[in-house]
Amino acid sequence: MVAWTRASTTVDFERDGRQVGAIRLGHSVHRSAYGVLPIPIAVFKNGRGPTVLVMAGNHGDEYEGQVALTNLIRTFDPARLQGRLIVVPMANFPAARAGQRVSPVDGGNLNREFPGRADGTLTQQIAHYISAVLMPMADVFLDLHSGGSSLEYLPYALATVGGGPEKDRRTVAAMLAMGYPLGFVWPATPGTGTANDVAGPAGLIALSGEFGGKGFVTPAYVRMLERGIENLLAHLGMVAGKPAPPAKPTRIIVWPPEGGLVYAPVAGIWEPTNELGDTVAAGDTVALIHVPEEPLREPVRVAAPAAGMMLARRAMGRVEPGDCLAELCIDDPTDWRGSLT
Repeated sequence: MVAWTRASTTVDFERDGRQVGAIRLGHSVHRSAYGVLPIPIAVFKNGRGPTVLVMAGNHGDEYEGQVALTNLIRTFDPARLQGRLIVVPMANFPAARAGQRVSPVDGGNLNREFPGRADGTLTQQIAHYISAVLMPMADVFLDLHSGGSSLEYLPYALATVGGGPEKDRRTVAAMLAMGYPLGFVWPATPGTGTANDVAGPAGLIALSGEFGGKGFVTPAYVRMLERGIENLLAHLGMVAGKPAPPAKPTRIIVWPPEGGLVYAPVAGIWEPTNELGDTVAAGDTVALIHVPEEPLREPVRVAAPAAGMMLARRAMGRVEPGDCLAELCIDDPTDWRGSLT
C-alpha cells in the first residue's frame, strides 16, 4: 500500500525504459494559484533486479552531486541495467533553484526533516515523499552531498551502520566498491532528521558522502561521483563488469571519540593553520581568529579537541561564535575488511 501524500508524480515506477518527469508538490502562491513545485525525477528500469535510489540537492548549494546526476539522467542507457534506478537530482527544489543550503520558501533544512510529514511544511512534505514513497521501493539509498557554500571537504563515501552484522557488512562492502580514497563509517542515529538515519533503520543499504564544496563545482569530484555510481551498480550486479579498483585501498575513517568538529569561540576572520589532509594532535592550533574591530587584540587561538586528520574546513573568512571551522577524523579501529573476507 502506497503511503498517502500530497505529492504526485508524472513517472510510472513499474515501466521499463527511461522516464524523466517530476514529483509535483502543490505550491499555491500569488503568481500561481494552482502552482506546483516540479521536483525533477528520472526512472530507469529493465527487467528484474535491485532498486537503487540516488539523490542530490538535499542541500541546495551542494553542486557536484546535482551535476553528476544530471549527466547520469541525460546519458545512461537503461538497456545496460538489470533492475531499477531512481534518480532525484535536486531534492530540495526551492533551495537548489536558489543555490542555498535551506529552502527560501519555509527555511527548511531538508536533511533535518526526515521522515517528514505529509501535511507539514513544503520541506517536510518533500521529506515525507522521499521516505514514505521512494525509499520503500529501494534496496539501496545513496545521498550525495558536498561542503556547500560554507565548507570544503576531502572527498569521501559514507556508510550508515547499526543494522546488525550482516547488513553492516553489506553496507560497508558497497561503500568500498565505490572506490573512493576515504570511506566514513557512520553509526545510525535515529531522530537526527537526516535521510540516511531514516533509510538505514528502514532496512536499506544507506550510503552518502561529501565531495568538495566551497560554493562551486570541482570537475574532478563530479567525475569521481560518476565513477562511484557506476562502480556501485556493478557491485550490485545491475550493470555488466566489475567495479574499477581504486589506486590504493580506501582508508576507512570515523570521528574521534572526543568529537570531530571544531567551532569558532568568537566573531572575526579565521585563518587556518593547517591544510586538508594534515594530521594534528589534540591541543594543536588549527585556527587563529583575528578581530579587525580591535586591531590591538591578539588573534584568538583555536585548539583541536582531538588528534586526527583535517577532513574539512570552513570556506568562508568571516565567522560568528559557534560556526564550524573544521572537521577531524581518525582511522576506524574496526576490522571491516576482515569481516568482508
